[in-house]
Amino acid sequence: MNIKVITGVLVVAGLLLAKASMFIVTEGNQAIITEFGAPVGEPISSSGLYFKTPFIQEIRYVDKRILNWDGYPSEIPTKDKKYIKVDTTARWRIVDVLKFIQTVRNEIGAKARLDAILDATTRDIISNNNLVEAVRNSNAILDKIEEAKKAAEELKKRGEIAIEEEIIGEVEKIELGREKLSELIVVEADKELIKFGIKLIDVQLRRISYEKSVEKKVYERMISERQKVAQKIKSIGLGERSKIEGRTQRELKQIESESYRTAQTILGKADAESTALFARALSNGKDFYEFQRSLEAYRKTFSNKIKLLISNESSFLKYLNKPK
Repeated sequence: MNIKVITGVLVVAGLLLAKASMFIVTEGNQAIITEFGAPVGEPISSSGLYFKTPFIQEIRYVDKRILNWDGYPSEIPTKDKKYIKVDTTARWRIVDVLKFIQTVRNEIGAKARLDAILDATTRDIISNNNLVEAVRNSNAILDKIEEAKKAAEELKKRGEIAIEEEIIGEVEKIELGREKLSELIVVEADKELIKFGIKLIDVQLRRISYEKSVEKKVYERMISERQKVAQKIKSIGLGERSKIEGRTQRELKQIESESYRTAQTILGKADAESTALFARALSNGKDFYEFQRSLEAYRKTFSNKIKLLISNESSFLKYLNKPK
């Protein structure tokens, strides 16, 4: 019985010793062996099963994947005295485990170093350049303005309406741009971080916002530009309306004049034909015409109950007298 107990104890002790002697490095980690806190041997960067001296040596694991760093938004003055709030983010990785453990020990210490170095480097780079370098990445807006001007000139040559968007103030030409500033931050910060075993992959100016007073001026400028363009479009519209109304009135008068002339021509022709017919009737039926006119005169005279003293031998009554 005692032999079985001893054997069991030895087996358990052996398993514990074996477990204390072995360690596994996973795919996303790298490790270094320390003995009484001091690093021993070279860092282990390949995944697999490894051995160490039990109870004396310890394992320090360090992430070998790409890690993220997010800075705190900070207010920075630009070279042209504009205050902006910059929010920065970066990607980094641990390339020298020994240096990393000896200097910053862990990711918390690394973040503190990144906060200090990246904040200072970002501040230096941005403050040495104008605002336009941080907010724009190319001179595409200048190319667009030039193309718009050329298109407007072509429309004017063809006599068409051209509306140009006028921009208040001068649009500055950039020399570096936002991406180039990010690259400069990486280069400068990398010089400081390499001594901590850290390699900076990239830095992005994630968000840039204006300081309140500058933001107000920017919005006022945008509103003024839009109002100016709207007023110009409205003015052009009113001018076009006046042209259309004038052209319509001119065409209407021309139509009325032509219609009046046509009507008068037709009326003149009708009067001429009526007169001609009347003349022919007179020449062919003189006695009948005289009789008809006398009847009309009788109708107008006697219908008004007028009393006349006329001799019965008057020529006016010749058609009322009995023939002798």
